[in-house]
Amino acid sequence: KFLNENLTVILAPPSAHGQSSVCGKIMELLGQNKIDHHQRQVAILSQDSFYRVLTPDQKAKALKGQFNFDHPDAFDNELIVKTLWDILEGQTVQIPVYDFVTHSRKEEAVTVYPADVVLFEGILMFYSQEIRDLFQMKLFVDTDADTRLSRRVLRDISERGRDLEQVLTQYITFVKPAFEEFCLPTKKCADVIIPRGADNLVAINLIVQHIQDILNGGLTKRLNGSLNGYGTPRKRQVSESSSRPH
Repeated sequence: KFLNENLTVILAPPSAHGQSSVCGKIMELLGQNKIDHHQRQVAILSQDSFYRVLTPDQKAKALKGQFNFDHPDAFDNELIVKTLWDILEGQTVQIPVYDFVTHSRKEEAVTVYPADVVLFEGILMFYSQEIRDLFQMKLFVDTDADTRLSRRVLRDISERGRDLEQVLTQYITFVKPAFEEFCLPTKKCADVIIPRGADNLVAINLIVQHIQDILNGGLTKRLNGSLNGYGTPRKRQVSESSSRPH
């Protein structure tokens, strides 16, 4: 794989299917879902993989539904930054797997191979300037509150073993206030705002076309590298200009 130069962050609402429907639609339209992970030109990462390891007291609160997982401090931002820099340098990375039933990291990890474009989704990915400055394109998926709540209810009951009362209590106590305090104000950091989420096919097709242009350029570079005798990719120095939006 040619060394990755394009990181896209998608600020997306929670989905009942483990990833945002916008990311899923983008991958579907690009035909990347049908390609082996080793050969994919587009990779997806989720901020949900990077929750911090909880202390015993924090885990006890989490099991009672009393820990705020929607606060910026709930995420391991140091690990996110390290992972992003490794990706920018074209390295294969190991992504943690978080167990939302036991509120802990699993022993295994997911391997993500170098790709031409990386989509990184998460509702608080814009909050840290150090993190958001690493992305070349920032998308804000704008959905109404009812849609966000219904998706969370479906996801937390079906995938995380929670009952309706617990989900609604967490939403009122933590999720809604955190969205208004930490997520919504970062909307101004977005390069592109996508109203109505995956239903907005006009906006998604424009994003897909942009990514396709990047992929075609990446393919050309890899072919040229092979023709010039470069069987393996050369390590690119990550400069200030290549790690910031343009």
